[in-house]
Amino acid sequence: MVEAIPASSLPDAVRSYCRTIAAMAEVEFHRVRREPSVILTRAAQPVLWLLVFGAAVSRVRGLGSRAVPYQAFIVPGVIAQSVLFIAIFSGLAIIWERDLGITQRLLVAPVARSAIIVGKALGAGVRAVAQVCLVLAVVAAARIPLRWSVGGVLGALAAAVGGAMLFSSISMVIASAVRSREQFMGLGQLITLPLFFASNALYSISLMPAWLQVVARANPLTYEVEVLRRLLLGLGPQRLLLDVAILAGGTVLAVAVASRTYPRRVM
Repeated sequence: MVEAIPASSLPDAVRSYCRTIAAMAEVEFHRVRREPSVILTRAAQPVLWLLVFGAAVSRVRGLGSRAVPYQAFIVPGVIAQSVLFIAIFSGLAIIWERDLGITQRLLVAPVARSAIIVGKALGAGVRAVAQVCLVLAVVAAARIPLRWSVGGVLGALAAAVGGAMLFSSISMVIASAVRSREQFMGLGQLITLPLFFASNALYSISLMPAWLQVVARANPLTYEVEVLRRLLLGLGPQRLLLDVAILAGGTVLAVAVASRTYPRRVM
Protein backbone atom coordinates (compact mmCIF):
# COMPACT_ATOMS: atom_id res chain seq x y z
CA MET A 1 0.00 0.00 0.00
CA VAL A 2 1.32 3.45 -0.92
CA GLU A 3 1.79 5.67 2.09
CA ALA A 4 -0.42 8.73 2.01
CA ILE A 5 1.33 12.10 1.92
CA PRO A 6 0.08 14.47 4.62
CA ALA A 7 -1.98 17.32 3.24
CA SER A 8 0.23 19.85 5.00
CA SER A 9 3.46 18.55 3.40
CA LEU A 10 3.14 20.42 0.11
CA PRO A 11 2.36 23.85 1.64
CA ASP A 12 5.18 23.39 4.13
CA ALA A 13 7.58 22.46 1.33
CA VAL A 14 6.54 25.49 -0.69
CA ARG A 15 7.01 27.78 2.30
CA SER A 16 10.43 26.29 3.00
CA TYR A 17 11.41 26.68 -0.65
CA CYS A 18 10.30 30.34 -0.70
CA ARG A 19 12.08 31.08 2.59
CA THR A 20 15.33 29.72 1.16
CA ILE A 21 15.00 31.87 -1.96
CA ALA A 22 14.21 34.94 0.13
CA ALA A 23 17.16 34.31 2.45
CA MET A 24 19.61 34.00 -0.44
CA ALA A 25 18.23 37.10 -2.15
CA GLU A 26 18.31 39.04 1.13
CA VAL A 27 22.04 38.37 1.48
CA GLU A 28 22.63 39.99 -1.92
CA PHE A 29 20.34 42.89 -1.03
CA HIS A 30 22.38 43.64 2.09
CA ARG A 31 25.59 43.49 0.04
CA VAL A 32 24.20 46.11 -2.32
CA ARG A 33 23.11 48.29 0.59
CA ARG A 34 26.51 48.03 2.29
CA GLU A 35 28.49 48.66 -0.92
CA PRO A 36 26.65 51.34 -2.96
CA SER A 37 29.97 52.51 -4.39
CA VAL A 38 30.24 49.23 -6.32
CA ILE A 39 27.02 50.01 -8.17
CA LEU A 40 28.19 53.56 -8.87
CA THR A 41 31.54 52.45 -10.28
CA ARG A 42 29.90 49.77 -12.42
CA ALA A 43 27.57 52.42 -13.84
CA ALA A 44 30.56 54.20 -15.38
CA GLN A 45 30.83 51.75 -18.27
CA PRO A 46 27.22 51.98 -19.52
CA VAL A 47 27.35 55.77 -19.13
CA LEU A 48 30.45 55.86 -21.36
CA TRP A 49 28.70 53.68 -23.94
CA LEU A 50 25.74 56.06 -23.99
CA LEU A 51 27.41 59.45 -23.81
CA VAL A 52 30.70 58.81 -25.63
CA PHE A 53 30.22 55.86 -27.98
CA GLY A 54 26.58 56.72 -28.73
CA ALA A 55 27.38 60.35 -29.48
CA ALA A 56 30.35 59.48 -31.70
CA VAL A 57 28.71 56.69 -33.68
CA SER A 58 25.39 58.53 -34.07
CA ARG A 59 26.90 60.19 -37.15
CA VAL A 60 27.12 56.82 -38.90
CA ARG A 61 23.92 56.30 -40.83
CA GLY A 62 22.03 53.03 -40.95
CA LEU A 63 23.18 51.53 -37.64
CA GLY A 64 20.08 52.33 -35.65
CA SER A 65 16.56 53.25 -36.64
CA ARG A 66 15.15 56.18 -38.56
CA ALA A 67 12.45 56.51 -35.90
CA VAL A 68 14.80 57.46 -33.04
CA PRO A 69 18.33 58.88 -32.61
CA TYR A 70 21.12 56.34 -32.34
CA GLN A 71 21.77 57.21 -28.68
CA ALA A 72 18.18 56.28 -27.88
CA PHE A 73 18.41 53.16 -30.04
CA ILE A 74 21.32 51.74 -27.99
CA VAL A 75 19.80 52.49 -24.55
CA PRO A 76 18.14 49.02 -24.34
CA GLY A 77 21.38 47.39 -25.50
CA VAL A 78 23.45 49.28 -22.93
CA ILE A 79 20.98 48.30 -20.20
CA ALA A 80 21.18 44.66 -21.27
CA GLN A 81 24.97 44.87 -21.36
CA SER A 82 25.18 46.27 -17.83
CA VAL A 83 22.88 43.50 -16.59
CA LEU A 84 25.00 40.90 -18.40
CA PHE A 85 28.25 42.14 -16.88
CA ILE A 86 26.77 42.13 -13.37
CA ALA A 87 25.19 38.70 -13.69
CA ILE A 88 27.92 36.80 -15.52
CA PHE A 89 30.44 37.41 -12.73
CA SER A 90 28.01 36.76 -9.87
CA GLY A 91 29.02 33.08 -9.88
CA LEU A 92 32.34 34.14 -8.37
CA ALA A 93 30.54 34.09 -5.02
CA ILE A 94 30.16 30.30 -5.32
CA ILE A 95 33.94 29.84 -5.55
CA TRP A 96 34.44 32.24 -2.66
CA GLU A 97 31.84 30.42 -0.54
CA ARG A 98 33.34 27.05 -1.45
CA ASP A 99 36.81 28.19 -0.36
CA LEU A 100 35.45 29.45 2.97
CA GLY A 101 33.43 26.29 3.63
CA ILE A 102 30.08 28.07 3.44
CA THR A 103 28.91 25.86 0.58
CA GLN A 104 29.39 22.71 2.65
CA ARG A 105 27.02 24.13 5.26
CA LEU A 106 24.45 24.85 2.58
CA LEU A 107 24.70 21.32 1.23
CA VAL A 108 23.94 19.69 4.57
CA ALA A 109 20.99 22.01 5.19
CA PRO A 110 17.54 20.56 4.43
CA VAL A 111 16.89 22.87 1.48
CA ALA A 112 16.44 22.27 -2.23
CA ARG A 113 19.50 22.99 -4.35
CA SER A 114 17.36 24.77 -6.92
CA ALA A 115 16.12 27.16 -4.20
CA ILE A 116 19.74 28.12 -3.50
CA ILE A 117 20.32 28.77 -7.21
CA VAL A 118 17.10 30.73 -7.67
CA GLY A 119 17.81 32.80 -4.56
CA LYS A 120 21.31 33.69 -5.71
CA ALA A 121 20.02 34.46 -9.22
CA LEU A 122 17.31 36.69 -7.76
CA GLY A 123 20.01 38.44 -5.76
CA ALA A 124 21.78 39.22 -9.03
CA GLY A 125 18.47 40.63 -10.21
CA VAL A 126 18.47 43.00 -7.22
CA ARG A 127 21.87 44.30 -8.27
CA ALA A 128 20.66 44.63 -11.85
CA VAL A 129 17.65 46.75 -10.82
CA ALA A 130 19.92 49.19 -8.98
CA GLN A 131 22.17 49.40 -12.04
CA VAL A 132 19.28 49.93 -14.47
CA CYS A 133 17.79 52.68 -12.30
CA LEU A 134 21.11 54.56 -12.45
CA VAL A 135 21.33 54.14 -16.23
CA LEU A 136 17.76 55.38 -16.71
CA ALA A 137 18.50 58.36 -14.46
CA VAL A 138 21.47 59.25 -16.69
CA VAL A 139 19.31 58.82 -19.79
CA ALA A 140 16.70 61.18 -18.36
CA ALA A 141 19.34 63.73 -17.31
CA ALA A 142 20.93 63.62 -20.77
CA ARG A 143 17.46 64.04 -22.33
CA ILE A 144 17.87 61.00 -24.54
CA PRO A 145 14.36 60.48 -25.94
CA LEU A 146 12.66 57.32 -24.74
CA ARG A 147 8.98 56.42 -24.67
CA TRP A 148 8.64 57.07 -20.95
CA SER A 149 5.74 55.35 -19.20
CA VAL A 150 5.23 53.69 -15.84
CA GLY A 151 4.45 50.36 -17.50
CA GLY A 152 7.46 50.60 -19.78
CA VAL A 153 9.89 51.38 -16.97
CA LEU A 154 8.48 48.69 -14.67
CA GLY A 155 8.54 46.21 -17.55
CA ALA A 156 12.17 47.12 -18.27
CA LEU A 157 13.09 46.54 -14.62
CA ALA A 158 11.31 43.16 -14.71
CA ALA A 159 13.16 42.26 -17.92
CA ALA A 160 16.44 43.23 -16.25
CA VAL A 161 15.67 40.92 -13.32
CA GLY A 162 14.81 38.08 -15.70
CA GLY A 163 17.96 38.61 -17.77
CA ALA A 164 20.10 38.80 -14.64
CA MET A 165 18.63 35.53 -13.34
CA LEU A 166 19.33 33.81 -16.67
CA PHE A 167 22.95 34.93 -16.97
CA SER A 168 23.60 34.52 -13.26
CA SER A 169 22.45 30.88 -13.49
CA ILE A 170 24.80 30.38 -16.44
CA SER A 171 27.54 31.98 -14.36
CA MET A 172 26.89 29.51 -11.53
CA VAL A 173 27.19 26.61 -13.96
CA ILE A 174 30.62 27.93 -14.97
CA ALA A 175 31.62 28.47 -11.34
CA SER A 176 30.65 24.90 -10.48
CA ALA A 177 32.81 23.59 -13.34
CA VAL A 178 36.06 25.36 -12.42
CA ARG A 179 38.33 25.26 -9.40
CA SER A 180 39.86 28.72 -9.20
CA ARG A 181 38.88 32.36 -9.46
CA GLU A 182 41.35 32.86 -12.29
CA GLN A 183 39.72 30.17 -14.41
CA PHE A 184 36.29 31.62 -13.74
CA MET A 185 37.33 35.18 -14.62
CA GLY A 186 38.96 33.94 -17.82
CA LEU A 187 35.85 32.07 -18.93
CA GLY A 188 33.59 34.94 -17.90
CA GLN A 189 35.55 37.43 -19.98
CA LEU A 190 35.67 34.95 -22.84
CA ILE A 191 31.88 34.79 -23.20
CA THR A 192 30.73 38.31 -22.25
CA LEU A 193 32.06 40.23 -25.25
CA PRO A 194 30.91 37.64 -27.84
CA LEU A 195 27.45 37.65 -26.24
CA PHE A 196 27.35 41.43 -26.37
CA PHE A 197 28.67 42.01 -29.89
CA ALA A 198 26.84 39.01 -31.38
CA SER A 199 23.50 40.54 -30.42
CA ASN A 200 21.33 43.42 -31.55
CA ALA A 201 22.51 45.66 -28.71
CA LEU A 202 24.41 48.14 -30.88
CA TYR A 203 23.05 47.48 -34.37
CA SER A 204 20.20 45.80 -36.12
CA ILE A 205 20.46 42.09 -36.91
CA SER A 206 19.70 42.87 -40.56
CA LEU A 207 23.11 44.56 -40.86
CA MET A 208 24.99 41.41 -39.83
CA PRO A 209 26.39 38.82 -42.22
CA ALA A 210 24.25 35.71 -42.58
CA TRP A 211 26.34 33.51 -40.28
CA LEU A 212 26.33 36.15 -37.53
CA GLN A 213 22.55 36.54 -37.83
CA VAL A 214 22.24 32.84 -36.98
CA VAL A 215 24.44 33.34 -33.92
CA ALA A 216 22.51 36.44 -32.86
CA ARG A 217 19.18 34.60 -33.02
CA ALA A 218 20.61 31.89 -30.76
CA ASN A 219 21.91 34.52 -28.32
CA PRO A 220 19.63 35.07 -25.30
CA LEU A 221 20.87 38.65 -24.97
CA THR A 222 19.19 39.41 -28.31
CA TYR A 223 15.77 38.59 -26.88
CA GLU A 224 16.36 40.64 -23.75
CA VAL A 225 17.30 43.64 -25.91
CA GLU A 226 14.18 43.11 -28.04
CA VAL A 227 12.00 43.18 -24.92
CA LEU A 228 13.68 46.33 -23.62
CA ARG A 229 13.55 48.04 -27.02
CA ARG A 230 9.85 47.27 -27.40
CA LEU A 231 9.06 48.56 -23.89
CA LEU A 232 11.24 51.68 -23.91
CA LEU A 233 11.12 52.70 -27.58
CA GLY A 234 8.23 50.84 -29.17
CA LEU A 235 10.62 49.43 -31.78
CA GLY A 236 11.36 45.91 -32.94
CA PRO A 237 9.32 42.86 -33.87
CA GLN A 238 5.78 42.53 -32.53
CA ARG A 239 6.56 39.42 -30.46
CA LEU A 240 6.98 40.62 -26.90
CA LEU A 241 5.32 37.56 -25.36
CA LEU A 242 7.46 35.20 -27.45
CA ASP A 243 10.65 37.00 -26.39
CA VAL A 244 9.58 36.82 -22.74
CA ALA A 245 8.76 33.12 -23.12
CA ILE A 246 12.19 32.42 -24.64
CA LEU A 247 13.94 34.23 -21.79
CA ALA A 248 11.82 32.44 -19.19
CA GLY A 249 12.46 29.05 -20.77
CA GLY A 250 16.19 29.76 -20.91
CA THR A 251 16.17 30.76 -17.25
CA VAL A 252 14.37 27.58 -16.20
CA LEU A 253 16.86 25.48 -18.17
CA ALA A 254 19.87 27.34 -16.76
CA VAL A 255 18.55 27.01 -13.18
CA ALA A 256 18.00 23.27 -13.73
CA VAL A 257 21.56 22.79 -15.03
CA ALA A 258 23.06 24.93 -12.26
CA SER A 259 21.09 22.99 -9.63
CA ARG A 260 22.41 19.76 -11.09
CA THR A 261 26.07 20.80 -11.21
CA TYR A 262 26.16 22.75 -7.93
CA PRO A 263 26.24 19.83 -5.43
CA ARG A 264 28.35 17.49 -7.55
CA ARG A 265 31.14 19.99 -8.02
CA VAL A 266 31.53 21.32 -4.49
CA MET A 267 31.28 18.15 -2.43
